[in-house]
Amino acid sequence: MKFITVIFLLISLTISSQNTNKYDTLFEKGNGNQSATYPETIRYYALLAKNFSTIKMQEMGLTDCGEPLHIVIFNPEKEFDFENIKKNKAILLVNNGIHAGEPDGIDATMQLLRDLALGKIKIPKNTVIVTIPVYNIGGALNRNSTTRVNQDGPELYGFRGNGRNYDLNRDFIKSDTRNTKSFAEIFYKINPDVFIDNHVSDGADYQYKLTYIMTQKNKLGSLLGNYMDSKMVPSLVLALKKKNIEVTPYVNAFNETPDNGFSQFFDSPRYSTGYTSLFNTIGFVVETHMLKKYAERVKATYEFMDAAIYFTDSNYQKIKEMRLKNEEQYAPEKSYTLKWELDTTKVTKFSFLGFEAKHKKSEVTTGNRLYYDRTKPYEKDIPYQKEFKSSKEIIIPDAYLVPKSFWNIIELLKNNHISFTQLKQDTLIEVESYRISDYKTSNSAYEGHYLHKDTKTISKMEKIAFSKGDFIFSTKQKGVKYLIETLEPEGIDSFFNWNFFDTMLQQKEGYSDYVFEDTATKFLKENPKILAELEQKKLDDPVFRENPDAQLDWVYKHSVYYEKAHLQYPIYRILHY
Repeated sequence: MKFITVIFLLISLTISSQNTNKYDTLFEKGNGNQSATYPETIRYYALLAKNFSTIKMQEMGLTDCGEPLHIVIFNPEKEFDFENIKKNKAILLVNNGIHAGEPDGIDATMQLLRDLALGKIKIPKNTVIVTIPVYNIGGALNRNSTTRVNQDGPELYGFRGNGRNYDLNRDFIKSDTRNTKSFAEIFYKINPDVFIDNHVSDGADYQYKLTYIMTQKNKLGSLLGNYMDSKMVPSLVLALKKKNIEVTPYVNAFNETPDNGFSQFFDSPRYSTGYTSLFNTIGFVVETHMLKKYAERVKATYEFMDAAIYFTDSNYQKIKEMRLKNEEQYAPEKSYTLKWELDTTKVTKFSFLGFEAKHKKSEVTTGNRLYYDRTKPYEKDIPYQKEFKSSKEIIIPDAYLVPKSFWNIIELLKNNHISFTQLKQDTLIEVESYRISDYKTSNSAYEGHYLHKDTKTISKMEKIAFSKGDFIFSTKQKGVKYLIETLEPEGIDSFFNWNFFDTMLQQKEGYSDYVFEDTATKFLKENPKILAELEQKKLDDPVFRENPDAQLDWVYKHSVYYEKAHLQYPIYRILHY
C-alpha cells in the first residue's frame, strides 16, 4: 500500500512539474540572457489566457507600425468588465517595452502573471493587474544587439524609437503617434490607481540593481503625493530589502558622479508618469541598472511589481479614497501651479551604495576619462533633493473656450475623454485672452518638434463674439489638470510649447513702406497719444532712433491695420460660466 502511495505521489509531482514547465518563458528556457520577441510574447499570453480563466487578453487600438496594442488582465474572480471592477477593486497597470531596447519588464511580467495564475505567489484579493505586454511594438520588431551599447544583455533587444522613430516616452501630451492615442483609450477604460512603467537606466555606475522614479509628489498633489511619499515608497523599499534587493531613487546625475548627491527627476506631462499624474494616479518608473546582468535585472523588476501589488492590495481602499480627495484640490477659483522649480533649501540625506569614481587618461581621445572602480565600493550619506516649489501659479477658470476651427486640439481633448459642451448659437462672451509677449524656440529638432520655452503672456478681459458650435471645456471634471497643462500656454508641456499654435506666430499681412507712410502720417495725426509714445521711444532707445524701418513697423503694430491674429493665443479662459 505504501509502495502504491509513493508511486502515486511521484506521478503527481511529475505531472505537476510538466505542467509548470509548459509555462516556462523564453527567458527561463534560455541562459538568462534572452528576451522574448513581440510575437513570442503575444503567443505566451494567448496560451495563459486559453488555459487560465483568471487571465484575459484583449486588443486595444492600433500602433504606428500597424499592429494592435493588447492588454492582459489578471483577476482571480474572473471578472473582466472594468466598470464593475472599478467599483470594488483597485487596478494596477504595468506598461512594458515603451523603450523596446529595455525589455526587462516584458520578460518579468510574463513570469509574474504566470505565477499569479498558478498560485505560486500570493494572489491579491482587492487588486486587478493589467499589463500592456509590449507598448512600442514597432521598436520591438526592430531587433538588434548593438544600439544599447552600454547595456549588459540581453543578447537581442528592440530599438528605442517606434515605427516612425518617435520616443514614445516623450509623446504622452502631444500624442503624435497612434500608440499614444491608443494608450489614452486604455488609460481611460481602466482608470488605474497605480501605474508602473518598466525601463533600464543609463548613467553612473553604482551597486544597485534597481532604481525608481516616483511621480513628483508636489505635482501629483499634496494629499496623494504625501501618501505615496510617506507610506507607499517606504513600504516598497522595505519589502525589497527583505528580499535582499537594495533600491534607491533614480540616480539623476549624468554629467557628474552621484557622490555629491542629486535631485529627483521631474516627470513633466510628456512622460508616462507625468501624464498619469494628471488623472491622480500614483506612478512609478522602474529603472534597472544597465551594467547589471540581465537575469538580475529581470528578477529585480519582478520583485518590485510583486511588492507594489501587495501594498496596493493591502491599502486599496485608502488609495482610492486619497485619489478622490486629491481631485478636490483642483476646482475653479483655486490656485494651480503651472511651473515648478527645485526647492534647494530642502535637502534630505540617505545612505548611498556607490563605487569610487576616478579619472585616467583616455585611450581613445586626447583627454581624461571617468571610470568607476568596482573593487572599491562605498556606503555614505549623500544629499538628495526631492521637494519642488511653485514658480508660476494661475487661478483655475470655470472653463476654456476652444473655437471649432481648432479641430486638432479638440480631437486631442476628446481622445483623452475631456467632456465638453458646444455653443447652441452665436454668442458674445466675456473672456480672459492671452497675447504671446515672448518665447524662445529650440534650434534642434526634438521628437518631431522645435519646442518653445520661457513663454510669457499678457492677459486682458474682453468681450468676444463666438460662433455656434464652438467648444466649451468645463474645469469641473476629472481631466481638469490635463486641460490646464495643455491649454495654458506657459505650461512646460502646453500645446503652445509643442508648436500646435505656430501659425499664430507668423504675421500674415503686411504693408508697402511707401504707401503706408501716408497712412501712418494720417493715423498719428488722429492719435496724438500714440504719436507721443513714438517720440518717447525714439528718445529712450538710441538703436530704435536710428532705424526708420523699425519706427514705421512700430507705428503699424500700434495701428488699427495690424492684424489681431498675430501673437494672439486663440484659446480663451471663461472665469465665470
